[in-house]
Amino acid sequence: MRFTLIDRITDLVPGERIIATKCLSLAEEYLEDHFPRFPVMPGVLMLEAMTQTSAWLIRATEDFAHSVVILQEARNVKYADFVEPGEVLTVTAEWVKQEGRLTSLKVKGTVAGNMAVSARLVLDRYNLGGDVQSGADRLAIRNLKDDFNVLYPEASRV
Repeated sequence: MRFTLIDRITDLVPGERIIATKCLSLAEEYLEDHFPRFPVMPGVLMLEAMTQTSAWLIRATEDFAHSVVILQEARNVKYADFVEPGEVLTVTAEWVKQEGRLTSLKVKGTVAGNMAVSARLVLDRYNLGGDVQSGADRLAIRNLKDDFNVLYPEASRV
């Protein structure tokens, strides 16, 4: 099972920032188990939405040079509010610095302008084939580009 926790990328400036949204629906399968009488988006999935948003910024900035972008470290994670069905989590990631394969980002998630979660994330990136892209890397990157064009239709117009 693969969770895509971003519904739309609404703004993107490569190397600087990205803004994406997640519309939480009561139909999300995990809400059946995550407090059935008080359904809220689990904190770990809020963090994953921030990680996925940040990964799209890295991919777009580097023109999809790597097939794998993963969370290396989450620092200062602060949960301030719940995200409930019917609400929209807006995730903003800002590029802080790049050191080798690692990118540091300042990320926040808001609901109706109010802080729900914030963190400093460090993401790593690499190719399965090492310095040279393998066939698996090329296939993964092609699929990622297809997903990106769905999430950010403006990219195909540029």
